[in-house]
Amino acid sequence: MKKNKVTLSQAFRDFIWPRRRIVFLGLLLIIISRLASLVLPWASKYLMDDVIVKKDYAELRILLIEVAASLIVQSITGFLLTRLLSVEAQHLISLLRIKVQKQILSLPVSFFDNTKSGALVSRIMNDVEGVRNLVGTGLVQLVGGTITAVISLVLLIQISPLMTFYVLVPVAVFAFIAMKAFRVIRPIFRKRGVINANVTGRLTETLNGIRVIKGFNAEDQETQSFTKGVDELFQNVKQSLTSTAVITSSSTLLLGLASTGIMGIGGYFIMEGKMTFGEFLSFTLYLGFMIAPIVQMSNIGSQLTEAFAGLDRTEEIMNMDPEDDPVVRTQFINEVKGDIQFDNVSFAYNEGKEVVKELTFDAPSGSVTALVGTSGSGKSTIAGLVATFITPDAGKVTIDGMDLSTINLKSFRKNLGVVLQDDFLFEGTIRENILFPRPNATEEQLLAAVKGAYVNEFTDRFEKGLDTLIGERGVKLSGGQRQRIAIARAILADPRIIILDEATSNLDTESESLIQQSLSTLMKGRTTFVIAHRLSTIRQADQILVIEQGRIAERGTHQELLDKKGRYYQLYTYQSRI
Repeated sequence: MKKNKVTLSQAFRDFIWPRRRIVFLGLLLIIISRLASLVLPWASKYLMDDVIVKKDYAELRILLIEVAASLIVQSITGFLLTRLLSVEAQHLISLLRIKVQKQILSLPVSFFDNTKSGALVSRIMNDVEGVRNLVGTGLVQLVGGTITAVISLVLLIQISPLMTFYVLVPVAVFAFIAMKAFRVIRPIFRKRGVINANVTGRLTETLNGIRVIKGFNAEDQETQSFTKGVDELFQNVKQSLTSTAVITSSSTLLLGLASTGIMGIGGYFIMEGKMTFGEFLSFTLYLGFMIAPIVQMSNIGSQLTEAFAGLDRTEEIMNMDPEDDPVVRTQFINEVKGDIQFDNVSFAYNEGKEVVKELTFDAPSGSVTALVGTSGSGKSTIAGLVATFITPDAGKVTIDGMDLSTINLKSFRKNLGVVLQDDFLFEGTIRENILFPRPNATEEQLLAAVKGAYVNEFTDRFEKGLDTLIGERGVKLSGGQRQRIAIARAILADPRIIILDEATSNLDTESESLIQQSLSTLMKGRTTFVIAHRLSTIRQADQILVIEQGRIAERGTHQELLDKKGRYYQLYTYQSRI
């Protein structure tokens, strides 16, 4: 079992060390900035105890120039620091988003079946955001603040060891409280990522299904669901704010008590002549430089805790085994004939409930195999096994004698074409959707696919033709038009193996007639699997498999099965009456 909790050493190794030059330059800049900031306390003491007492106007001018120079140095280093580290942090976020998106796309189809798309968007876009506090100004300010605090502490001890010791007691108590609080906050931030992903996922579903929602007058229902999710997110934020408030309030109280004590001790020492007014002023300013980073560290600590919580969730994704596992899928297939065999294949989505049971059949190269049967009989599962979307639990599926479960998926799928019942079209133009499998196809190849699927039959009526925008999921087109674009896409891909899952289900009678002609051209010489409820579309299939409860109930050609007068005959005659 791989660990999903990111450790500090792992974060340092993966994110900070590869960018060590930029981070170290940032540290150098912040050290220069902090040292420059220490000029003011020193100058204040010198001003009070020497310059004013001696009425030295020349020294006053020099002192003012030094203070002004230190302020300029602080401004320049502050700008460079933000420019350098913030930009690098955003670059890292971009790289991580790409890395996570690539990993998610490599996961098996079953993962997407069980996960909301909106939740995955949140994992990609939001979970990596916190890393900016690791490489950005957050971590550097933490280190720079520590250096400033240490230097200030040394200077404070030199001025008054007793007053310094008095200050350190509440600081130590505050540090203890902060460490305890951060341990509580990290799981809260992790849970927030889960809640946020769920809320985003549901919201995405709501927006995608707006026609169904309005059609069933379910706006209030969806608002209630969203309100519940938002409230859960609010309760989580409230928990983290409470923990953060404990830290902030503790710092205010404890450090306030320290300041009060310093006023009393310092006032007593001045009245006793054991400390000059300049030393007291200098001590107070140095104390501010020591305490300010400590208070700032509480905020940075919260940011770093949130960063680690997000990285924990990112690590969870990155530790998932990819679909195309190079350890298991070691064989590469180049020349594909297309001989596919099922050898005693069984598969279950849920343990103990087999959808496909001990299937054995051959689909020779160039043949057309039709799968028919009632809904839920296992037809689409068989197609999924051929497409390698799923892997058999028992038995094996082979192509040209090679076990599909051991073949590199990229090498296999470049020979695969799929047209689904509810095929997905991307937002954009008709041209872009058809070119999807082969973006670099020539105009001649594109037009051949367009004519082959009779897409031009309706695009010729559009003002912009193939460059017509179709809206999200092709919402501006009819079901038949969307299906023809999907078939044109498959024609352009020029695959050796084709899966047609209800490919003509959304077509009217005239369109279906046109598509059947284009499909017969597409299927010629290619191994084809056709799933169809409309049995009139599969008369010319080389073999028809009648699937019932995951098993082959009958097999044969259209005429052979009609002559048997079995299950296929029943289905066919029933549809003919309709």
